[in-house]
Amino acid sequence: MILIVDDDIAVRTSLGLLLKQAGYTTKGVATPEEALRLVQESLPQLVLMDMNFSLDTSGHDGLQLLGQVKRLAPALPVILITGWGSIALAVEGMKAGAAEFVTKPWNNDALLQTIRTILSLHEPESEAEAGTLTRRQLDKQYNFKDIVGQDARLLQVLRNVGQVAATDASVLIEGESGTGKELIAEAVHQNSHRRRQPFVKVNLGGISASLFESEMFGHRRGAFTDAKTDRVGRFELANGGTIFLDEIGELDMGSQVKLLRVLQDRTYEVLGDSKPRRLDIRVICATNRNLAEMVQQGRFREDLFYRINLITVRLPALRERPQDIPLLVQHFVDGLRATYNRPALKVGTRAQHWLQEQPLPGNIRELKNLVERAVLVSGKDELGPEDFQAQFQQVPTRQPEPGELPEPGTITLDELEAQMIRRTLEHYGGNISRVAKALGLSRGALYRRLEKYAIPFDAE
Repeated sequence: MILIVDDDIAVRTSLGLLLKQAGYTTKGVATPEEALRLVQESLPQLVLMDMNFSLDTSGHDGLQLLGQVKRLAPALPVILITGWGSIALAVEGMKAGAAEFVTKPWNNDALLQTIRTILSLHEPESEAEAGTLTRRQLDKQYNFKDIVGQDARLLQVLRNVGQVAATDASVLIEGESGTGKELIAEAVHQNSHRRRQPFVKVNLGGISASLFESEMFGHRRGAFTDAKTDRVGRFELANGGTIFLDEIGELDMGSQVKLLRVLQDRTYEVLGDSKPRRLDIRVICATNRNLAEMVQQGRFREDLFYRINLITVRLPALRERPQDIPLLVQHFVDGLRATYNRPALKVGTRAQHWLQEQPLPGNIRELKNLVERAVLVSGKDELGPEDFQAQFQQVPTRQPEPGELPEPGTITLDELEAQMIRRTLEHYGGNISRVAKALGLSRGALYRRLEKYAIPFDAE
């Protein structure tokens, strides 16, 4: 039974009919006192709760009721219903233990999806699920073919990913650079009911504030000065499937507001077209930053933080699972054998042990690059510690300061050029003509470089 708590009979009736048509049993009450009595007498599966029960509309009575419900039934999931202007209040509710919040007027499909997700996440685990699963058992249940490793920390992550994938819960993947956050996002998608729909990756760190709306929502021809053709946004490309928002911690505050509205309402507007469009989408975000700390510093919106992290997955650094290093090395070598047609290629035991002892701050990405460099430079069929040591010394120990050129050998000219183009695009607000002039390039030459480095831009 789902308990609906709202002093407006029209809201209770509307929600009751919607949930009944979806196959749920409901009970509607108008006051906090009735709600508490029902929670004590017949524990519901879930509570849909309005935030206001008095004339002052402060929402404090809703927070008080939430606290009382959580004291009576700590595991009972509660979804708060609030107006857009009271989202800050809903965030307070999330801190107090609410599972999720929706805003009025709600979208029926989105609300039902939220209810299904919350109920699924709160289903009791079976004995088999609660126990420790081996990698072999996990691979029988889920599709993790692209993820290498069997460390206990990684297996726990994969187990959580498998369970969450079946829902539409928003997922926040945290971890250092190079730990494989994109692979985990793909695993969530591949093990979900959306697996046959699009999986769209967006690197938010590479999109300037001036291009955010055009890149994410698309634009119509003539929407602004340089909009010569229509453009399809990333959200539209991902509709029906999953959108992966990588480096979300790099998003500026203005763009965070625009993203929050889309994630909250599941609607968006194409630039130059005022007709709202509906979204059916799952959102996965990733960051190597501490978003909770950024919220405290005022650099990341608290309401957006709670919107994207219904489920948080933290990936362990490679130094936390050193026993997986030989497996990863073997995986990389297997691929290099085919790539370079060297069937006898292998890594010696001493080299494997040496690699396990290294800090590898770049994690899996650094290990992969190190193995490939050693293979190419040594020319040997069996690699020893000395082959990796020679290449390991070339790994930069320090990141350059802002405005400082990187040390020779630590970055390629292509990478340096791509960085400069991105910075210049942001500086000139995406104006292609001014960017080309500043870089000393023709417009055609700039366009070729933008395509080469997959840098988003507005066609003129």
